[in-house]
Amino acid sequence: MTGASISPEVKTISVKFFQKTSALGPSSLGQTFTESLKDKFISQTNLTFVDRDADLTFEGSIPSYSVTPLAIQANETAARNRLSISVQVKFTNIKDEKQSFETSFTRYSDFESSVNIATIEDQLIKEINEQLIDDIFNKAVINW
Repeated sequence: MTGASISPEVKTISVKFFQKTSALGPSSLGQTFTESLKDKFISQTNLTFVDRDADLTFEGSIPSYSVTPLAIQANETAARNRLSISVQVKFTNIKDEKQSFETSFTRYSDFESSVNIATIEDQLIKEINEQLIDDIFNKAVINW
C-alpha cells in the first residue's frame, strides 16, 4: 500500500532528465536523481513510462549542492557539516491541472567534520535523494 491516489484515467508518466546546474557535486548527480525518481514510480505505481505526451510529467533541475559547517566549536572549527541538495521540480498533470505544481525541494544530511566527505558522499547523496523523491512523490500523487 503506497498511499498513492492516482486517478484511473491517468495511465502514463514521463520523467525528463534533471540537469545538475549547481557548480558543486558529482557530475553523475542528475543521472542518479532522474533514475531514482523513475524507480520510485516503477515500484510504487502501475503507470507506463513514455518519452512524451504523458498524463503526468516531471522535469526540473538540481540548482543547489552545498556543504556547510554546523556546530562551530570554541576553536572556531566545525564539529559537524551539512550536505544539502535542492531540486527544482515542475510537475504537470494533464488530467487534473489543479494538481500540477512547480516548486523547490531541499533536503540535507549532517556528518562529522572529521570524516572526509569523499568517503561518504555517495551514501549521503543516496539518503538525500530518497528523501527528496519521497517528498516529490507525496506531493504529486498522495492526496491527503
